Amino acid sequence: MSQVAELPSASEADKGQSRTVKALLIMRELILEGALAPGKRISELSVAERTGISRTPIRAALQRLEEEGLVETIPSGGFAVKSFSQQDVFDAIEIRGTLEGLAARLAAERGSMARLGPLNACLQELDEVVESAIATEEGFSRYVTANARLHALIVDMAESPTLERQIERAVSLPFASPSGFVMAQALMPESHRVLFVAQDQHRCVVEAIANREGARAEAIMQEHARLAGRNLRLALHHEKALERVPGGALIRKVR
Repeated sequence: MSQVAELPSASEADKGQSRTVKALLIMRELILEGALAPGKRISELSVAERTGISRTPIRAALQRLEEEGLVETIPSGGFAVKSFSQQDVFDAIEIRGTLEGLAARLAAERGSMARLGPLNACLQELDEVVESAIATEEGFSRYVTANARLHALIVDMAESPTLERQIERAVSLPFASPSGFVMAQALMPESHRVLFVAQDQHRCVVEAIANREGARAEAIMQEHARLAGRNLRLALHHEKALERVPGGALIRKVR
């Protein structure tokens, strides 16, 4: 009589998921820090020995990282860390801007005006950071947190889970995120003025949303994203600054 294989219990499945998430977080950090070099095959055994995590969750994490665009399959089998051309980065920033522009338009056209309170509070916090403490490391860290929250609030106000998922996918490449180049700006005095431009754009897009000006909100948000491209051009001429960009080690430099 044949035996039916037992399905894993709920607790075992949860533990397996937890191990996969842990492996994903650790491996993502190793990749973004440059500890796993672009183009080289990732040894599951080596990563297992380095992290203390078994190979099964590591394999599952690699599949997730492929979906995020940080690793790619190679003909000989397995995965390698992916590298990116400068054009790849500019394209990723443009895609994020297009999606966030749509989010701003939808927020203006159908978002609940009751959500403007948190947006305005976040704007005020950003004003305080930009005007007083942006020259310090702590100031830039505060800016990163508040900036990410403002962008998330605009996406939430669009009330489109479908669009939100697409934006999450677009910013899975860290240098394409709204705050991808902010910490690098701490080392580039010439880029400080970009923060003032960015904050003015924040204020203009929230104003457009409040006035139900969808087309204006969309255009401002798209242009706002392009500031990251300006920061990329500056960072590419400052090696130390590029080291502060999450995933900067994955960007191929033109000699």
